[in-house]
Amino acid sequence: MTRVVEIPQSLDDRSFDQLAAGIVDWPPEEKLLFDARGAQWASPYGLIGILTAGQALAEAKRERPLLTVPNSADVKSYWARTGFFRHAEQLFELHGRAPRPPASPPSDVLLEVTPVRASEDVHSVVNKISETASRILHTELGLEMKATMRFSMALSEACQNIVEHAGTGGWVAVQTYNFRRRLGRNVVVIAVSDAGIGFRRSLEATHAKRFGDRWGDGTALEAALIQGVSRFRDPGRGQGLAFIKRFLDQWEGKISIRSGTARLSIVPPWDEDVPLSERLPFFPGSQVQITIPAQREPVR
Repeated sequence: MTRVVEIPQSLDDRSFDQLAAGIVDWPPEEKLLFDARGAQWASPYGLIGILTAGQALAEAKRERPLLTVPNSADVKSYWARTGFFRHAEQLFELHGRAPRPPASPPSDVLLEVTPVRASEDVHSVVNKISETASRILHTELGLEMKATMRFSMALSEACQNIVEHAGTGGWVAVQTYNFRRRLGRNVVVIAVSDAGIGFRRSLEATHAKRFGDRWGDGTALEAALIQGVSRFRDPGRGQGLAFIKRFLDQWEGKISIRSGTARLSIVPPWDEDVPLSERLPFFPGSQVQITIPAQREPVR
C-alpha cells in the first residue's frame, strides 16, 4: 500500500506542517509518494525539508519513496536551478521529467542545495559563499561590512550544529528574496535541515532531569535557544545558537527552529509569527531558518 503525501502549493516554513502531517506515523509502514504536481512555489526550507524526509526514510531502511515532479515548467526550472533534483534522484524514485540544472545558478540563489556531512563540508560551504554573500549583504541589504563576517560565522554555526548534534548528515541552502507583503524589503534566508536525533534527544542526558515533567521538544528548544544550554560540558562549546541569536538581535533578524513536534521562533517586530508552537505533526531531525532583512536602501 502507498500513502500519498501532498506537497502544499506553496511550501515554506509556515506550511511545512502540512507535509509532516501527511506522513502520519514515523517511521511509516507504507511506501510514501510525495505528490508535488500542484506545487507553485517552494522556499529553500521547503526543498531541503523534502530531501530530509527522503534521507530519514533511507536511514530508517524504509522502502524507497516516490516523488512526482511539479507540473509547472517554471517551478521545475527553479527547483533544478537550486540543485534540488540532483540530490532528490538519489533518495526518491522520480516520476516526471526533471530538467537539467543550468551551468550556474541564478544570482538570487547564493548557495544551492548542498549536503553537510562533516566539518570539511561546513568549511567548503562558508568559503564558497563568503565572497558573494559579502557583496549581497552590503549592496542589497545595506549591512555594514563587518556584519558580513558575522554572517559567515552564523552560517558556519548553523551548519556545524548538524555535525555536532544531529548524529547524521543534513542540508543547507541560501537565497535572497523580496518580502514585499510582510516587510517590503530584501532579505537573505539561510535554511538548514537534518534527519538526526533532534534537540530533545541531543540534550536529554545532560538537561532533562532538571526540567522534570516539563521536558519535551518545546522545552528543549527553549533551553537551547533562549537559555543557551548545550549538551557539551566544556566551557565555550555548543554556543553556536547563542552567537546566531546575538547577531540576529543586532540586525532585526529572525530564527525559527523546528524539532520533533515543536517550533520555536525569535520573532522580530516586522513579523507576526507565533513564538512557540507545540503538538505539531512529528518530523525527524531539526529544521532551522534564519532570515536577515535589509537595513536601509540598497547601496548603488
